[in-house]
Amino acid sequence: MAEPGSKGEYVVGVDLGGTKILAGVFKNPQECIGTAKLSTKSTRGVEAVVERIGRCVQDSVDEADLSLKHIAGVGIGAPGAVDFNSGTVIFAPNMEGWKDVPLKKELEKALGVPVFVENDCNICTLGVHVAELKSKPKNVVGIFVGTGIGGGIIINGDLYGGSNHTAGEIGHMVLDLNGPKCGCGNKGCFEALASRTAMFQQIKAGIKDGEKTLLTEMLGDNLADLRSGDLRKAIRRGDRFVEKVVEGAAEYIGIGVANLVNILSPEVVVVGGGVLEALADEMMSVIVETAQDYAMPGTMKGVEILASKLGDSAGITGGAVLARRETK
Repeated sequence: MAEPGSKGEYVVGVDLGGTKILAGVFKNPQECIGTAKLSTKSTRGVEAVVERIGRCVQDSVDEADLSLKHIAGVGIGAPGAVDFNSGTVIFAPNMEGWKDVPLKKELEKALGVPVFVENDCNICTLGVHVAELKSKPKNVVGIFVGTGIGGGIIINGDLYGGSNHTAGEIGHMVLDLNGPKCGCGNKGCFEALASRTAMFQQIKAGIKDGEKTLLTEMLGDNLADLRSGDLRKAIRRGDRFVEKVVEGAAEYIGIGVANLVNILSPEVVVVGGGVLEALADEMMSVIVETAQDYAMPGTMKGVEILASKLGDSAGITGGAVLARRETK
């Protein structure tokens, strides 16, 4: 490996999730030179998780044969509402006890380098925009489908946060007033209809109602270890019930895309996250077709709808882009 450069040449991107923490050291958005991964263990409390984030950063730096003195800054994508200016996580619904956590302050104390905190899906959108789309389109919407559904909006080349920096909560557009209850308390949110959680709930409810599926053969009756990849395997083995559930979720994603195209007229809509990583082949044609059906005539002209290829790297890439921008 090349000799480490002077301080400021490298940045670290961190993707903080409810189950895992990923960190990556970057020289530029296309060149990750060291990564580390730890489980989040949010049940151990806020202090323990902050300590684990710091350890994950240090492990990634060590993996790159560098030390913290070579790092210009750390950019973190955190789930939930974030106050960017203070670096506080206001509320993270999937993290136990995460309310008004001064993440920037605590990590800067632990690491001795500047830290910048942003919403995780804003960060993923930033990563895709710079590394995958080469920053070319000026107006982009990112939709990330995983445990929930999150989004990010880029307008005129910059992340759009809105008046109080909470813009991009795409997962909480209400698409069906009589739909299932969402974790946010409303009924029929996009997230409650098309996320991995929503699909798994529909599959479990269907089995209770007597639907037949290969998933029970593969994983047992309680589907304890069900993953997005299992849905792909079942569909490829001819499971019509699972195919119907996945198609239904893809249709709702298409409707979500159409709404966003009608409102924002982006050049590109990027769909990513763990669900799409596993099921892009099964979902993308349905998403595109449904979006075209539901968009206003003329609004889809010139709009590209793409599946992100960055996968799990979108968050750490975006974190690195943020750190680089903020420390220039």
